Amino acid sequence: MSYQLFRVGKVWHYRFQIDGARVQKSTRETVKREADAVAVKAYERAKLWARGGESVPTLRELVALWLEMHRPTVSAAHSKVVETFGRLHLYDLADVEISDLTTEMVEHARLLYLEAHAPASANQWLNVLRLLCRWAIRRKMIPSLTWSVKLLKVQKRPRETLPVPRATKWLAAVDERAGACGPVAIAVRLMLGIGLREVETTTARWEWMDWERRTYTPGITKGREADPVPVPDWLYVYLLPLRAASGLIVRRSDGAACAPGFTRKIMLAANSACGIGHVTAHRLRGTFATLLSEQGAPIHMVKQALRHKNINTTMAYLETNMDLVSRAQQRIATITGLDAETTKHSGEKMANDMPETRMEHGRPD
Repeated sequence: MSYQLFRVGKVWHYRFQIDGARVQKSTRETVKREADAVAVKAYERAKLWARGGESVPTLRELVALWLEMHRPTVSAAHSKVVETFGRLHLYDLADVEISDLTTEMVEHARLLYLEAHAPASANQWLNVLRLLCRWAIRRKMIPSLTWSVKLLKVQKRPRETLPVPRATKWLAAVDERAGACGPVAIAVRLMLGIGLREVETTTARWEWMDWERRTYTPGITKGREADPVPVPDWLYVYLLPLRAASGLIVRRSDGAACAPGFTRKIMLAANSACGIGHVTAHRLRGTFATLLSEQGAPIHMVKQALRHKNINTTMAYLETNMDLVSRAQQRIATITGLDAETTKHSGEKMANDMPETRMEHGRPD
């Protein structure tokens, strides 16, 4: 047996031995079942410390430790997600030691979160909690995950892509509001033309452009890759007059880098002016991926162009173009002869819809 329970008066005590060290303490419980739970917890902690593990923090303390260790190495957006989680969304879990978290506790906290947030957002909340606890396991703060909660099933909603026939008009609307060669105008073309993330446009540099090969290699990326992406002719021609030996491609008038979200206001105004849906910076990247796929680029090549680690992530970017489906349906109708039936029935309907002509004395009335 890993530990022993014994009573001193009405109170249960436990004892065990690890690495030659004997531990004996009171559980402060008079009910054996509750005393057993205290002893199990003490024994597991002792085993963890014996193999070099760290002390067990509360969830609030774990968030602070994670941010301290990761802020220098992860993106500002990633840090902000974890910081917001720790500041606003810990609920009753804040001061619970992570070794004491249970499935019931986590599910209750998620219910509190769902009172003001959508299910998709609740899944992100759960993923942040899982991220923190798995890091704690790697740091040997806890031996394993103490809770098991599944993600919610979320209804996928259609997402906007920039309609191809209105792309030129939309870019003109952006230029009208941002200046033809302003930072927003350049950034949206980098996102649409080579699939950069908005944050990658703010760090884009002229020295990463290979003018001879007509490729651009992002030097600061989310996944730390440095893979060249072909630059299409229209984007090459646009950038050529702006060419510089070095420095930021997208920058403010004072030469500084643009802040996160700097394209949003002008993009939404261009959407409104052109009568299109909610096309955001990230949906321009989705448009880039969808157009590549529609023009025959294999999915693994689209994955490489987007610099994704997992092909399932790439698949989530692709939207169905119903114009292609409509044309395919028409070709099927032609092959099967069903379009002839459509023509026949349309002709009959037109004849039936014509007004009747009355004849009197052999002449039309």
